[in-house]
Amino acid sequence: MAQTMIARSGSGTGVRRKPGMRYVRKTVLPHIGLALAGLLFLAPFAWLFITSIKSEQEIFAIPTVWWPDKIQWLNYVQAVQTIPFIQYTLNTVFVCVLSAVGQVFASPLVAYGFSRIAFRGRDVLFFVMMGTMILPFQVTMVPIYVMFNQMNMLDSYWPLILPNFFGAAYYIFLLRQFFMNIPYELTESAKIDGASEFRIYWQIILPLSRPALYTVALLTFLHAWGDFLGPLIYLNDPEKWTLSVGLRSFIGEYKVSWGLLMAASTLFTVPIIALYFFVQKQFIQGITLTGFK
Repeated sequence: MAQTMIARSGSGTGVRRKPGMRYVRKTVLPHIGLALAGLLFLAPFAWLFITSIKSEQEIFAIPTVWWPDKIQWLNYVQAVQTIPFIQYTLNTVFVCVLSAVGQVFASPLVAYGFSRIAFRGRDVLFFVMMGTMILPFQVTMVPIYVMFNQMNMLDSYWPLILPNFFGAAYYIFLLRQFFMNIPYELTESAKIDGASEFRIYWQIILPLSRPALYTVALLTFLHAWGDFLGPLIYLNDPEKWTLSVGLRSFIGEYKVSWGLLMAASTLFTVPIIALYFFVQKQFIQGITLTGFK
């Protein structure tokens, strides 16, 4: 009897140990791996910040100076004063916000048609649209530039904003996949009650698709924020430049102000990181493409 109780207690102890090891293996170890990966991806930004607070001599010192003897916060002050940083930031925010609004307006409309409305040639049009994703921007750059030139829109923000109001293949595909995960019984019951397609789209599909819409808005904002080639091509007036083009001012013909450039680049990066932390929950929900709760 005593041996049986000992055996049972031993087996019970073994059972209690297994969940602990399972917890470590399935929860603790993955989190440690993700933390190390996060530190790895954080390293470039950390090096950018450290370089921005070094003196010019410390930046190029051999051996490498990992931390400056005296922090050069003056680099940030001079970076903001050397170029019209505030004006460039406002220009960038203006372009980014309107670009995000355009994508959120146009892409869901097209995605709804491809996912919820049956019409002849729908699949063919969808594959043609997806085929445009393999065309690099360099292929269409000249025709689009000629088109905007003929429309007298050069040296304005229209070439940077207007294309977003016609949607983008990737965002349409993303939203289409999201819409297809929403149960069709919802829309069919709404049709039986007499709801029009637009009412179904506006009152049923869009409210259930907020995570995907947040994702599209965020990705569009990030793309417009970091876009360099577009503003470089279409904007000639320095007062209309965005931050990505304005940072080029620190690169002279014979000298590069690396300390100021790194400080301005750090200020350029911080809003994007802060924006992601504010909307990361909606962003992750939108990427996972779960359309119904």
